[in-house]
Amino acid sequence: MPKTLMEYAEWLAHRDELIWPTAPPSVPCKAIPSIKPLPGIKAVTWNVYGTLLRITDGDLLLLPAQQMRMQVALEKTIQEFNMWQCMTRKSGAPWEHLFTQYKDLVAEIQLTVPAKKGDVGQVSSTKLWRKLISRLEQKAYVYDVDFYGDPEEYAEKVAFFFHSCLQGVAEMDHAATAVKAVAEAGLIQGLLADAQSFTRTQLLRALRVATKLPPFGRLFVAGCVVLSCDIGVKKPSRTLFAAAAEAFAQHGLEPSEVLYVSNRWPEDLMVAKQTGFRTALFAGDKNSVQASAEELLISELRPDRLLTELTQIRNLLQA
Repeated sequence: MPKTLMEYAEWLAHRDELIWPTAPPSVPCKAIPSIKPLPGIKAVTWNVYGTLLRITDGDLLLLPAQQMRMQVALEKTIQEFNMWQCMTRKSGAPWEHLFTQYKDLVAEIQLTVPAKKGDVGQVSSTKLWRKLISRLEQKAYVYDVDFYGDPEEYAEKVAFFFHSCLQGVAEMDHAATAVKAVAEAGLIQGLLADAQSFTRTQLLRALRVATKLPPFGRLFVAGCVVLSCDIGVKKPSRTLFAAAAEAFAQHGLEPSEVLYVSNRWPEDLMVAKQTGFRTALFAGDKNSVQASAEELLISELRPDRLLTELTQIRNLLQA
């Protein structure tokens, strides 16, 4: 029986010969928290990268600026999945040929992703790798179906491996404690994030490193996990936030009863507030926070609260 993505991730973690990039340590910001209780909150939804997870670059990327990192990640991926044997033999390094195809496909998919006017389409890393693998299959490329699963499952595992080589990921300080506290308080908990299909696995594995946690489905209500990879558009697309509002409405909640926590403003929290959500800016990590203090002070759409530590979420919910 093929391994699930979680089982595959655990299997990779036990291979001592693999070396992974590490996420940058969190760097405190010079900010004064605003943690007065918010009355009427019945649910909390989180951004993932930069809020619950520390990640290289502060956000999940398909194409980082440093080409050397792409080279390393692609070289490792080619070797891990024995791709070179079915790649076109041309002058130059194998990773260069794959990189050209990769970035051309990113641009192509971006143009073809269906999105409403004003929305920004989300490129699926799994679909991207499925297209790349299908080109190899034209040259008799094969893989272990019993281990990796069907073509979609295989592409997802390749995408997970590639991104794990490209960007280091780790728990944001006290993220597991904060998530666990919301769940134990009996509030509905969800996610509202730019993400890929492997994000759930990355998140749960990172949160479990130092804290014992229940399964993903007991921490987060399935219908309230709204990820860009599933909706097809990413922030600041209003369609993504509207989908989140509809998800919580299915549980009888108005947006004003939902607190959204993110490190990103204005692309993120501003649109969330326009949608009707209550908002809290997480400004506990200088590497990931995206907000201008000057703009926050004058904006009518500034966040309702400001957290410098994720555990301060408890203070906001005391009402």
